[in-house]
Amino acid sequence: MKIVRNNRRLNLIKKTVLPIFYFFVGLIYSQNPIEVIYHKNEKDKENKPNASFIFYNDIAYLSKENDKTLSFIDFKEGSVVDIIKYNEEYFKTIESFDSLPKPVFENETEKILGYKCKKAVYKAFSNTIEVWYTDKAMAKGSPYKNYLPENSLVLKIKMNGNQRLIATSIIELSKSLDLVYPNKEAEEISISKLRELQIESRYITLPIFDKQQINFDTNIKTSQLDQVNHTFRVSNGTVILKKVALPKINNEGASVFATLTNWSNGDAYDRTCSLFTVSHKKEKSVLDGFKNGIKELPVFTDNMGQEYQGVVSTSNYEVPVELIRFFTSFGVSHFNTKREINNYKWRDSVVYKQEITSLIPNSEKEIWMGVFIGNYDKGGHKVSLDLNFYPAWEKTEPKKKYIKPLFSTLNILEMSGQNYGKMFKNDTLESHFEVIKNVENLKLLYTSTGHGGWGGGDEFNQRLNKVFIDGKLVFSEVPWRTDCATYRLSNPSSGNFSNGLSSSDLSRSNWCPATVTPPKIIPLGFLKPGKHSIQVVIEQGDDEGNSFNHWSVTGVLTGELNDIVK
Repeated sequence: MKIVRNNRRLNLIKKTVLPIFYFFVGLIYSQNPIEVIYHKNEKDKENKPNASFIFYNDIAYLSKENDKTLSFIDFKEGSVVDIIKYNEEYFKTIESFDSLPKPVFENETEKILGYKCKKAVYKAFSNTIEVWYTDKAMAKGSPYKNYLPENSLVLKIKMNGNQRLIATSIIELSKSLDLVYPNKEAEEISISKLRELQIESRYITLPIFDKQQINFDTNIKTSQLDQVNHTFRVSNGTVILKKVALPKINNEGASVFATLTNWSNGDAYDRTCSLFTVSHKKEKSVLDGFKNGIKELPVFTDNMGQEYQGVVSTSNYEVPVELIRFFTSFGVSHFNTKREINNYKWRDSVVYKQEITSLIPNSEKEIWMGVFIGNYDKGGHKVSLDLNFYPAWEKTEPKKKYIKPLFSTLNILEMSGQNYGKMFKNDTLESHFEVIKNVENLKLLYTSTGHGGWGGGDEFNQRLNKVFIDGKLVFSEVPWRTDCATYRLSNPSSGNFSNGLSSSDLSRSNWCPATVTPPKIIPLGFLKPGKHSIQVVIEQGDDEGNSFNHWSVTGVLTGELNDIVK
């Protein structure tokens, strides 16, 4: 049996035998579920509904079967109930009707589906919500569960003057309809906890490291890197590595973010750090250097005869793919109580979060991931790392990602003797690569930070960076950060100067203590298939005594291939 409340016959019955009609309909609706259907416009009622709910046995079922959070209006108990299933357990929140937002009632009325509807107005989060409702219908509820005046049926909603929903039909359903309300099975939690579970249930978190120590320890020796999901410590303990299995969602167009948390475990200084992956596409990689020493890596020799190990990809070697360039703070956590200052509430940790979607391959099942923190401290640091995979906005057939690292002067094997990137004073860093025919949306991700930690050093002086491809200038910029003072409360062991500034406040060559340095994106769609060369030129400053300048630069080509991920 289907009842649409705006037909002429129903209106006629309502006018002539109103009490008898409501009694009769009440008898029908007390037996079977009722569905209330809404559209954005009454004229759209032939199209797919924009919202609906089912009322049965004094409960309004607001959610669809596949919704992760199920919402109910329980008129028996006088409450709004949200239930979520998380890790195979049910959790719920209960809000009594008395705790819901209170409206202002207005004299305006409007006839909807034959009902003379009253009007109530709510104010919430700088929005005005206008609600038209009736208390004469046998169904009760609202598509917006918190806006429910007088235990009624809401038939129309406007927000900020714009129509949101209007009821277009009220339908009797089969009594055999399977309705689930797992109220008794659910554990009650706070609304804030529910919000946390709602957010976390929408994406997949892949834990990689959990408060893993990174420090300098010459007793650590690693010759084999052959296990999945095992944490290896290499380069005298300053690098941690793990081979991880990627979830299926990574092949389905997911967005990928890395969340890395750092605590000082005794080191008081700001350090250069990198989150990176290692490819298996070439005969050799930095893994060979971790296992057998830097002698395994190809050498770039500058004009002065200085040797730099593993800084440029070659025909049989690929540099690491840098995911995040980050910098530790001055001693967050460990030094919080050792340098207390009134009204300075030191952070417990530093959390870095950055999107890395274009740099995580979607055609591989496993990848090597590593974290480097350059330090010679016995206590060092502790880090946690999670990868967050967020589902694609729409179901598509994603293309295979193209990821090709070209150069990296960030010496993640520093504590194994790998040289610093000092070649820019007397030479040009050059790499060669080939653009394949089926690559699209080609870009270069270029990350550059300057180092030389004295007054005249490149850390504190602006130096021009230039990138050329085949001799043509494609990028020219002075990498510089002026916002370092923003992060003062993450730097408890930073020194304070006589003029009131702290060391962590000072502007720097594209980095600050306790921050990430995102890459510059250089579009290269103009490049034709074939072989090309890339040159990096930096106006590196002069050294001073035993102090020297150096630059940590990485370059990775990214794009998409015409092939579909299978």
